[in-house]
Amino acid sequence: MSRLGACWRALRVLGHVLRGLWIIRSEFAHLDAAQTELLVREWSRQMLRLMGVELVLRGKPPAQGPLLQVANHMSWLDILVMNAARPSRFVSKSDVKRWPLIGGLVTGAGTLFIEREKRRDAMRVVHHVAERLQAQDIITVFPEGTTGDGTCLLNFHANIFQAAIAAQAPVLPVGLAYLNAANGALHSAPLYVGDDTLVASIWRTLRATGLQAVVVYGEPQTAGDRDRRAWAAAMRLEIAGLLGLPTETPAGH
Repeated sequence: MSRLGACWRALRVLGHVLRGLWIIRSEFAHLDAAQTELLVREWSRQMLRLMGVELVLRGKPPAQGPLLQVANHMSWLDILVMNAARPSRFVSKSDVKRWPLIGGLVTGAGTLFIEREKRRDAMRVVHHVAERLQAQDIITVFPEGTTGDGTCLLNFHANIFQAAIAAQAPVLPVGLAYLNAANGALHSAPLYVGDDTLVASIWRTLRATGLQAVVVYGEPQTAGDRDRRAWAAAMRLEIAGLLGLPTETPAGH
């Protein structure tokens, strides 16, 4: 897309972001859970349309909790895509709160933030997630802990799976992929990896054409006799299978 076209797209997106912040501050307190979820889903879908991103769902989104959704992680766009498919409460790294505009949106939507460098904070979040699961919530996590490039999966951190074990809640594997609609190849525009800046990733996405966000749902599973490490490893294999990715752990990880 031309720079002029991308700038027009950016202005429309900015207006929608500001509208979302206004809705959070003025309306969320007066809505029940079902109304909030519907509003979040429709706002997220409209945002994807404004950005020129086609949402493609494969499999069946969950109807209700308690449920821990685990997904691979590639981009700042992942939360928006997951909410457009089926709204839920997310666990995210704490620095997302400081992202311009986006931070206000995800905070207002009830995201649980974690200070990843603090081991004690990780356990606090595990207890909080277990409580929300016991309250019948759907919680979404990205157990890789950082973003990848979509060609393979990093190792899954196992701590968050303890929350599902404690709450006796099932885990749902979910695969995310960004594809070129023309040929089905991986689309690199939304990636936010390594030395990438948030602004550069957003700008690439705004200029992209033929961008599909694909959400692939697996089947929910219970822990059985698995501990959190075995369950995390099994879910990594499940998601790799959903996306047709290699199951080997990348070198150096």
